[in-house]
Amino acid sequence: MLRASLFSATLLLASFVSAQELHTRDQVPPPAEPPQITGQEPAAEPAAEPAPEPPASRQVYEAVGTNEVPDGYRFLITLEDPIDTASVPRGKHFRALLREPLTTAGGQRIPGGRMITGHVSEVDRGFNARLLLSFDEIETSRGWLPLSATVVEVPSEHGLRPVGPEGEIERKAIDMRRTLEGAGVGAVVGASAGQAAGGSRGAAVGAATGAAAGASMATLSDRNILLDKGSQLVLRLDRGIVLP
Repeated sequence: MLRASLFSATLLLASFVSAQELHTRDQVPPPAEPPQITGQEPAAEPAAEPAPEPPASRQVYEAVGTNEVPDGYRFLITLEDPIDTASVPRGKHFRALLREPLTTAGGQRIPGGRMITGHVSEVDRGFNARLLLSFDEIETSRGWLPLSATVVEVPSEHGLRPVGPEGEIERKAIDMRRTLEGAGVGAVVGASAGQAAGGSRGAAVGAATGAAAGASMATLSDRNILLDKGSQLVLRLDRGIVLP
């Protein structure tokens, strides 16, 4: 009888423990669901790079009309008439040929081979020879148009250079070789004349005098500026040319 009671109590205790475990298991919260990954926001687009600056020539064209060759434009001409500071008078007119086309932003052109007219504005002779050329008109398919330009290069004459804002042409330096050659020729001529007149002493005096005269003549002739027909000049427009 006692054994049966103990068995019954054991079964009752086991049932109670099982019921407690089931209750505890029911109280455990379910595992948290993993966070849902929403679609990522699109990355911000990189800032657009600024447009590159147009080239200088294009900027000049955009600032003027499509039918204008802008100021600052450089071009090559060749002289049709020689100019010599030893003899040319101030105001003397001359002609030149355009050697490359002048083109507007809109594609209009003044073709090479057109005539250009100008005149000598200033001229200084001798040791400090200078030459200032002014340009008057340029020939186009629709007539003559005013031309305002300055000499910026003299590529065909290595001993010459334009100086100052007005483009005066002058010599770079004295050619010492030519001066010495002139002195040598003068010495020979002077010695011959002196010997004929006064013997050996006269020859010495004549040589010295002739050398000095020859050097002076060579220096003066070298300092004068001669631009032959066909001499090249590079011009820069001071004022734009508007084509009709």
